[in-house]
Amino acid sequence: MTAVPTLLVLGGNGQLGQELLRALAPLGTLVVSTRSGQLADGTPCEMADFNEPESLPPLLDRIRPAWVVNAAAYTAVDRAEDDRDAAWRANAEAPGVIARWCAAAGVPMVHYSTDYVFDGQGTRPYREDDATAPLGVYGASKLAGEEAVRAAGGRHLIFRTAWVYAAHSANFLRTMLRLGAERDVLRVVADQVGTPTPAVLIADVTAKVLQNAGGLSGTWHLTATGETSWYGFAEAIFAAAVAKGVLERAPKVEPITTDEYPTPAKRPAYSHLDVSKLEADFDISLPGWQQGLDRVIDQIPQP
Repeated sequence: MTAVPTLLVLGGNGQLGQELLRALAPLGTLVVSTRSGQLADGTPCEMADFNEPESLPPLLDRIRPAWVVNAAAYTAVDRAEDDRDAAWRANAEAPGVIARWCAAAGVPMVHYSTDYVFDGQGTRPYREDDATAPLGVYGASKLAGEEAVRAAGGRHLIFRTAWVYAAHSANFLRTMLRLGAERDVLRVVADQVGTPTPAVLIADVTAKVLQNAGGLSGTWHLTATGETSWYGFAEAIFAAAVAKGVLERAPKVEPITTDEYPTPAKRPAYSHLDVSKLEADFDISLPGWQQGLDRVIDQIPQP
């Protein structure tokens, strides 16, 4: 009888982590960690504090997982500009500590990264081997995390994703739905382009890859397909929300420039990632971003 593998999911309370708990459950015994030691519904779980990277190996020694899936990260892009040390500990140092443990133990590691490793000056979708040039602390810390995972020398699957959202947690879609219910007019940036990607898609693809990864190790881009602006995404959110009864009416959405909406951290103007390598290597066909949006809107209860 084949033993059931143990999968350790780090960051189980984030928008991706919550979806991973659902998607990975059929693959084995899930052990989940959060910073607080509790899941979103209050259920106790393991505690893993990425602000103290050296506290992580004892947890790994005790669990001895067959896979480590790291969905924990410092994702406050603007706050990172004034909180570099915390961003670096969570996004660079902690993944390196985990990756070195995994390499020594012969355990494969899944790690998630971001479009923010690029400067956004590209004119075609970014490929995995394109030059990186992060614009701020968040992107630099995530790039350092990638490099630490690779340098550990163990088997790893790094998935760069972008514009992640879900029917739960804090994200652009939920912000738009809240503001759209409160206001008649919204102003949304129209000169940043990328691919809205549901956390549920990332989790489902991760589960498929874990079942079909063979001995592959490397970096892949994992998003939905196509591209739009934040303005275009907002318009699509409101159209779908009204059509499905989530909102009674759509607000007027006015396009603005990045310069009209200054933020502490500079954002990439172009974040479209080329996903053809992932589709070819794992025989997966990724959906268009509009299809992904419809799926997520369907998960939101009508008022």
